[in-house]
Amino acid sequence: MSVRRSDRLIDMTRYFLERPHTLVTLSFFAERYASAKSSISEDMAIIKRTFANRGTGRLETIPGAAGGALFIPTIKKGDASEIIEDLIQQLSTADRILPGGYLYMSDLLSDPTVLKRVGRLIASEYADEKVDAIMTVETKGIPIAQSVANYLGVPFIIVRHDSKITEGSTISVNYVSGSSAQIKKMELSKRSLKAGTRVLVVDDYMKGGGTLKGMQALITEFEAELIGTTVFAEGSFTGHRMIDNVTSLLSVDANSDEIRIQPGNYLDKVFEQAD
Repeated sequence: MSVRRSDRLIDMTRYFLERPHTLVTLSFFAERYASAKSSISEDMAIIKRTFANRGTGRLETIPGAAGGALFIPTIKKGDASEIIEDLIQQLSTADRILPGGYLYMSDLLSDPTVLKRVGRLIASEYADEKVDAIMTVETKGIPIAQSVANYLGVPFIIVRHDSKITEGSTISVNYVSGSSAQIKKMELSKRSLKAGTRVLVVDDYMKGGGTLKGMQALITEFEAELIGTTVFAEGSFTGHRMIDNVTSLLSVDANSDEIRIQPGNYLDKVFEQAD
């Protein structure tokens, strides 16, 4: 039985939103709704226009017999600025200052609404890159990595400080903590990453960059390829950072008396190219 256009549009929109970066063919929708491919093509044009007007993302259509459409989540500069300013407001309270110039963020990074926004921001930066996997280190980076992975339609990989028997054989690297100058170790299961995998590294917070540098070393050990590195927030650091070219959503300057939070370099890096 043929499905009404209004019902098709709602269901097709939901289908695309739930499967970013996944090609969906005209034939699939035609069979799903018992409709002609020409009608499905018209529906896709409506969805494409609506996504673009609302800043939801791009619906890229692929011509040909096996053609269809691919949904790529993106964000407009104004919407991105609004999200970042909202995050700044939520974090700019003195009771969030922790010893060592750190910031209490666990409540925000366990809020599904915040995580969706953060994941969309980070995924939008790499919308036109081929990303095969997201990497983070336990534990606070995990929800961010999961959100980004959802928007890019790829798996996420968790690097651990201590190996678990359920991980099987692992590869480990030693790294220097940028903030404490201590030697630490991180490990990753040999089954987690294949040679040639294009990896995006994400984390919650960066000071000296030692943890991020350690993950880069792991990627090299696996003969994989680093695509980029993005953190939720970067803290003030007086020494020499161990890693360059990191994108940050927020920039945090916290001491025992006050806290100053500003937008990180995300807006400049992401929208400078678009402008």
